[in-house]
Amino acid sequence: MLSALYYLFLVLLCTFFMLLSAVALVVCWPFDRARRVVHFLSRVLVRIFFAVPPFWRQRVEGLGRIDRRRPYVIVVNHNTVIDIPALYYLPLNFRWVSKREVYKVPFFGQFLFLHGDICIDRGRAAEAMEQLLREGRMWIARGASVAVFPEGTRSKDGEIHRFKAGAFTLAKETGADILPVVLDGTKSLIGPKGLFDWRNRITIRVLPPVPAGEVASADTHELMRRVHDDMCAALADIRNNR
Repeated sequence: MLSALYYLFLVLLCTFFMLLSAVALVVCWPFDRARRVVHFLSRVLVRIFFAVPPFWRQRVEGLGRIDRRRPYVIVVNHNTVIDIPALYYLPLNFRWVSKREVYKVPFFGQFLFLHGDICIDRGRAAEAMEQLLREGRMWIARGASVAVFPEGTRSKDGEIHRFKAGAFTLAKETGADILPVVLDGTKSLIGPKGLFDWRNRITIRVLPPVPAGEVASADTHELMRRVHDDMCAALADIRNNR
């Protein structure tokens, strides 16, 4: 019953912020091509979502490693849809890279459109890579970061699996730093029957960025392996210190 009431609250909350974001996009478009205002509203929405349940906890580590003045290619592990709002704790304006199917999900699809997120067709790998590079370059040139799930899909067992090359290729071509981020606890927030765990704990850990110079000089596959191993080690450390 409590979960049903909270879902109803979220429907009303998301509807209000979706309309507010649409107005902000139209009004601010002439002077806010990076959609910072729309992104800020989503950050407020996320804070409300996580703040209302009194026993939910979110721990953010490593924020001092972020330079808010520069865009990054953010790579983050993927377990569940809750990963998306959790990343809004980062003090960065960013665009998601998402599969087109998300457009069909209520609220998520509308927010993807309002944010200007990069929605790719995973069934057409060559076209998806071309679109990622084209739109990723555009947003980074506007000062926005680009957030990518390098595994390409959700992890079924909560571990970090093999990476795909898209995020690393984008970083090389745009001269952006890579910012690895590890999430833990998002998978357990919503149970298998759609019920919320009212004592859930989420950890968001920002790892040291990989500077653009290192990205440019490193072999792409070696860079992928290195970032993957660093993220796996960080996830293990988070779980060992819960």
